[in-house]
Amino acid sequence: MAKKQLYTLEYPVRCSPVILYEFLSTPAGMQEWFAEQVDERDNIFSFGWNGSVEKADVVEKEQDKFIKYHWQGSPKEEYFEFKIERTEITGQTILIIKDFAEKGEIKDQTQLWEYQVKELFHRLGS
Repeated sequence: MAKKQLYTLEYPVRCSPVILYEFLSTPAGMQEWFAEQVDERDNIFSFGWNGSVEKADVVEKEQDKFIKYHWQGSPKEEYFEFKIERTEITGQTILIIKDFAEKGEIKDQTQLWEYQVKELFHRLGS
């Protein structure tokens, strides 16, 4: 199996970091846009799609700044992360997504994130 590569996506968001963080770090928020069913217990999130469930550990987080998840069963160095930054000049909120994919799958994975983020923005009214 080919080693996966880290890739980064950035999206300007019209909402406060506090509200955005709720959508990225809570079961209720994640269920609005990321998965059909989301549960959390002891920093382990269970994400359900079409009857299958994937679990991810919360590796690291800082309130209103970022949250990093690690899919159980994937290599230790792989993760997906949501980071919230503000531009200095305009004060605009930026959502930065970091994820891993095989080189030939980055384009497809990017399109999947584009769809997910579009759903997120719809839920945020952004």
